[in-house]
Amino acid sequence: MSIDPHLLIVWHSRTSASEQMARAAAEHEASKLMRANEVTSDDLMQASGYLFVCPENLASMSGEMKEMFDANYYSVLGKIEGRPYASIIAAGTDGEGAQRQLDRIATGWRLKRVAEPIIAVLGAQTPEEIWATKSVPDRVLRDCRELGIGLAEGIVVGVF
Repeated sequence: MSIDPHLLIVWHSRTSASEQMARAAAEHEASKLMRANEVTSDDLMQASGYLFVCPENLASMSGEMKEMFDANYYSVLGKIEGRPYASIIAAGTDGEGAQRQLDRIATGWRLKRVAEPIIAVLGAQTPEEIWATKSVPDRVLRDCRELGIGLAEGIVVGVF
């Protein structure tokens, strides 16, 4: 199985915030955007690096993103070590719980964090606000776009 130098952007979203951020990050031609429930171990093996984008739900990453890790963890363990990764978290107030959980999994895979996480605190507090479709601020989308382009370009030119 050959590795095509590309950034795999894995996302999950219920209220569109994480999806908007993942799509903003996927503007480089060397980026491949996939919803978490579609990702297989072959997709992970063929990628040169990763950007994980998900919401924080109840102080941890979303269930669909966690299931992606659960379903593929042992299939790629020891086979993707040293590859670069970064993350984007959509949060109501904090985002740190999801970020810690994601970093622990990436540490187990021996991935190399190459950029500081983006945690977009969107401030939803009531049930209505939490479940509502989100509108991500332009500045956050710009940061996501820059992160995705930087990661993809770094992979293409061999920086990572």
